[in-house]
Amino acid sequence: MLKLKTRGLMLGLLLGAATARAEVPADYKVVLLTENFPPFNMAVDDKNFARDEGIDGISADIVREMFKRAGIGYTLSLRFPWDRLYKLTQDNADYGLFSTTYTAERAPLFKWVGPLGKTGWVVLAAPGSKISLKDIKEAGKYKVGAYQNNAVSQELAKQNVPVINALSDQQNVKKLMSGEIDLWVTDDPAGRFVAKQEGVTGLQTVLRFNEAQLFLALNKDTPDEVVARLQKALDQLRAEGFVEQATKNYL
Repeated sequence: MLKLKTRGLMLGLLLGAATARAEVPADYKVVLLTENFPPFNMAVDDKNFARDEGIDGISADIVREMFKRAGIGYTLSLRFPWDRLYKLTQDNADYGLFSTTYTAERAPLFKWVGPLGKTGWVVLAAPGSKISLKDIKEAGKYKVGAYQNNAVSQELAKQNVPVINALSDQQNVKKLMSGEIDLWVTDDPAGRFVAKQEGVTGLQTVLRFNEAQLFLALNKDTPDEVVARLQKALDQLRAEGFVEQATKNYL
């Protein structure tokens, strides 16, 4: 009798595991969205639209391997602008967005897998600038440019720093060099990477603040099993040194 009960218990556990796994159909796919945010994710041809292998970067390489390891299907496209991608991911089940900065304000809006990498925020001025700041609130005395609705611009709004928003950081580089803005608040190393692509070097770092981590943000209706499998795969990749090597490949 005990043997039969044991077999029954094992069968129940196996059926339970199978049922849990069956929550994700074999043809299940996540619609992955990303943007030009070098060196983490970017179009190979520098355009504002790309698909699949036309996208590279630190996070793109990690996410691809993560989904492969987790056995979860996906489609991947790079689009513009970020503001639209952010809303699409919030509004549509089984959508995901990277590289997304994790903040306390954003935490309840998505399900999260990460970190994929880390970044810092910097206030940059044109070469030769004499501007100095003690803290970010002092930036309010100047014309400040940022990228519309990304984590940096959201933080500036929270700090009551007036911002001239742009639809891309490429625009902010041009505005800074033309004198349309005095300061550009952006991510590092992404900002310097963009500036170099625009032929601009020697920017002055006026202030460095708020180290942050980059994640894959998934729509809140994404099955918990999908989130768990992706996180487990990422943890394995980090332990094996894949994440570190992917980062070194671009920096």
